[in-house]
Amino acid sequence: MIGRASVRQFNRITLSFYEARNLALSRKKTSAVSTEKPGAHALAMPGPEVQLYQTAVQLMQQGKYEKALAAFEKLLPTAPEVLQERCRMYLSACKRQIEQNQRNFATPEEQCDYATSLVNSGNYEDAREQFFAILDAHPDADYAFYGLAVLEGITGNVEACMDNLNRAIELNAKNRLQARSDTDFQGVVDDPRFTELLYPEIS
Repeated sequence: MIGRASVRQFNRITLSFYEARNLALSRKKTSAVSTEKPGAHALAMPGPEVQLYQTAVQLMQQGKYEKALAAFEKLLPTAPEVLQERCRMYLSACKRQIEQNQRNFATPEEQCDYATSLVNSGNYEDAREQFFAILDAHPDADYAFYGLAVLEGITGNVEACMDNLNRAIELNAKNRLQARSDTDFQGVVDDPRFTELLYPEIS
């Protein structure tokens, strides 16, 4: 995958639940006042926040920087102090990696070719993200709608397949001819809507 960071590199700086708990206990010891009730200065480490942090780090390890970025941005406003610095560091790393990946594609067609290669290798989730990224920047990219139609057809999402194929044909009638001989649509070939899209003259 483009720009995938080393798992070993991220594992060295991953903060586990136990590290977080130990840091919390350490802060409690150094800030407690003897005249106050026990636990008055205990630093809470909510389970969901630690889990979200660990999930975000795993997403980075898998090269899914957009999802990791969203997770860190969601966590940062409420993150315990012991996690905030690491969240900011990872946020910056995600943004840099996303920018680098985007610069690797000279044209949206090149990015579509990459997304298609992901489909062919069975990497459907990442392929879908690439197609959506193309459409975010180029809403009338018929080839991206066609690619999504193929992907959704392969993965059994018939409704999404029909919608995307219809849009691809609306934007470029040549997609109708291409779809007629495209074996990737075998999973939906018996659907009446597919026939209507490809052969409107006989419907």
